[in-house]
Amino acid sequence: MNLIQRIPGRAYLLLGVTIFGAANAVTRQLTELGAENLIYGRNPISFCNVLFVGNIWALVIFLLLYYQQINQETIKKLSGKDWLSLTSVAILAGALAPALFFSALERTMVNNVILVSRIEPPLVLALSIFLLHERVNRWVIIGAIVSFIGVGLTVFIPDPNREMMSMASFQIGTGELMVAVGAVSAAVATIISKVSLRNISLGFFNIYRTFLSTVVFFIIVTLLFGIGHFMDIFSPLVWQWMLLYSLVIVVGGQFCWFSGLQKSSASEISLANSFAPIAGVLASYLILGEVPTTPQYIGGSVIILGIIFNQIGVSKVPSQPSELPPLDRSTEDIDRTVGFKGV
Repeated sequence: MNLIQRIPGRAYLLLGVTIFGAANAVTRQLTELGAENLIYGRNPISFCNVLFVGNIWALVIFLLLYYQQINQETIKKLSGKDWLSLTSVAILAGALAPALFFSALERTMVNNVILVSRIEPPLVLALSIFLLHERVNRWVIIGAIVSFIGVGLTVFIPDPNREMMSMASFQIGTGELMVAVGAVSAAVATIISKVSLRNISLGFFNIYRTFLSTVVFFIIVTLLFGIGHFMDIFSPLVWQWMLLYSLVIVVGGQFCWFSGLQKSSASEISLANSFAPIAGVLASYLILGEVPTTPQYIGGSVIILGIIFNQIGVSKVPSQPSELPPLDRSTEDIDRTVGFKGV
């Protein structure tokens, strides 16, 4: 225990980001494993089954971790506005965004999903400035703009390996478009969280979001494809692998991330979160053998340049209490603003 307590917060954060960064590659690998174990010609580990069963296991884990926060006193404190905000965030960030990300994994490379999803931080920053009037320095703004350009290069540079669709005079990959819409959905949910959910405990927030998003996702898939779409949901193969996935990605990642949050400064948290795309690309190479394409190299390099500018901006923020940067929030508020974490 003493050895664990001596581990610096930065090490926990980097390990947590590495685990979360591998989530997309591991998800793709699981579906490929299911393709090798077909049930009457069907893949039991489909993306819909992965998301649905993964959410169920995540809900079980969150209940075990935060069951004390589910009580009448907590529920009575919530106003109608709180419930509306919770429900909106659950649908946008818990159901819509993951469903779009997972669907995109069926249509494009994992690296494209990772890089295009980086559109979310610039969107959150822009919405925070224009809607919440948050103050940031020019380096952070430049970093966001450069990262946004990098995502654009990843999306619009022609790639013969992508399933393309036309939009006005542009062509964009179907999977990349799904990721972009999912990132917008997640960004809007983040703004709602920052405005309306600051006083709601993280445990209750996670439990309600996971429960409602699971129900909403099940209803939408059933309406679109019929109940038969989940006919292989009770396959032991699905539940066994998703339990392992949840223990490693959800429990292991959450433990490292929260341990890091408690020991680290806001700038260290921001820096660690900036390594997410690098961790994701490395994981897709090591797990799936995906070699970055030319558009990914170009767009990824520009995104990394934007991250460097952002870190310069974060390092230049004064530490006086009267001029705290937007990142100097409670650990629970910061946790709500980080990207996809496997569920």
